[in-house]
Amino acid sequence: MLQKLIIVGYSDEKLTQKTGQYTLQINPETYSQQYSTLFNSDEAINTGGVINKFVVQKSQDLALDFYLDATGVLPNLPSVSDDLDRFKSIVYSYNGSIHSPNYLRVLWGQLTFDCRLETLNIEYLLFTPSGVPLRAKLSATFHQYLSPEKMQLQARNSSPDLTHSRLVSSGDTLPLLCFHIYGDSKYYLDIARINGLNDFRNLQPGQKVIFPPLGD
Repeated sequence: MLQKLIIVGYSDEKLTQKTGQYTLQINPETYSQQYSTLFNSDEAINTGGVINKFVVQKSQDLALDFYLDATGVLPNLPSVSDDLDRFKSIVYSYNGSIHSPNYLRVLWGQLTFDCRLETLNIEYLLFTPSGVPLRAKLSATFHQYLSPEKMQLQARNSSPDLTHSRLVSSGDTLPLLCFHIYGDSKYYLDIARINGLNDFRNLQPGQKVIFPPLGD
């Protein structure tokens, strides 16, 4: 069964108060993630060059390109303009309860990415004779969001020498739990094998899952 990319909006820093979600009509052909590290370049005395001192690993960026099509070739999109309004209401519009746009979670396959919208470019590609847009290409960049609690947890408990255990809550998935523990959801098959999970898609609330150190 085809799984569509979903963007969920939240009104709180812990991403528990859902405000709505947007499902892409057409999945992106590709997406890209950018990782960057900040160094401080200091010129040292009596040396022949520059010393690069590590400062911090910066938050990731996620870039998506996707299309909206209201030509009738694909179902469920009568209007590009109306669907753009729905999309922007989730990812871009000002939320008065938090005095900013929504917190977001992008979900697709193994991808689980907590973020905020950074940039959105809309290119209109096809029109009716009266100028109504029938097709649009959206290019969106999302900047990774880490709650204060998650940043403290990563700083304190992300050591590769530590083993973690979690009790499953309603709505938890193995990729999501791996993202919370390791900062990346790609380890979910390894964790399923280690815990003897035959069906990693159907975790039961209250179930205990072990997350061993990376590299074990």
